Amino acid sequence: MGLGAPIDEMQQRRIERAAQETQLRRIELPAVADPAPLGLAAFALTTFLLSAKNAGWTDGGNAWLGFALAYGGLAQLLAGMWEFRNRNVFGATAFSTYGGFWIGLGLYSLLVESGSPNALNDLGWILLAFAIFNTYMLLWSTRVSVAVFLVFLTLEATEVILSIGFFSDSESIIKLGGIVGIATAAVAWYASAAGVVNGMAGRQIVKVGGPIWKE
Repeated sequence: MGLGAPIDEMQQRRIERAAQETQLRRIELPAVADPAPLGLAAFALTTFLLSAKNAGWTDGGNAWLGFALAYGGLAQLLAGMWEFRNRNVFGATAFSTYGGFWIGLGLYSLLVESGSPNALNDLGWILLAFAIFNTYMLLWSTRVSVAVFLVFLTLEATEVILSIGFFSDSESIIKLGGIVGIATAAVAWYASAAGVVNGMAGRQIVKVGGPIWKE
């Protein structure tokens, strides 16, 4: 067939079919780095700062507040969005929710708390609501790893104790909640550090344990 010869009908159909398949072909985006260590680190640091205040360890003001908006809030929310990209429904839900928690708590402290007739009661309800969310996430964390389960376990204890402390206006219970919150931050930092080095090495160097709930 010369350069000027017409294309036969069968060849034309093959060209059209190839063009359609090219248009419909699924575009696979490159994998992204695991955002979980970032989300855990953001959660840990902000939890540590607020818990140190609740425990009565600090002499300053609200050191946690700026980090609640920028790090525990925004950075953790971004980690949640990247977990959606990784199709990790557990990580996406957890990081996005607690990113929103820190942003919401920071805005409450800035805009509402000083004008509330009973801010402790408000905080009790906020902590109770997130304890309810955390309860089922604690159950599903058994499908992830021991380290992640311990993060949600200590967080559950922190939220329940603080909720009781705020409702009862008990300084001693609030201090206890702060101490448990510091333990929560320590566990989250451990899980974050493990995620960083294990991701760098491509294998498990720092142990996090396997799923507790296995099918």
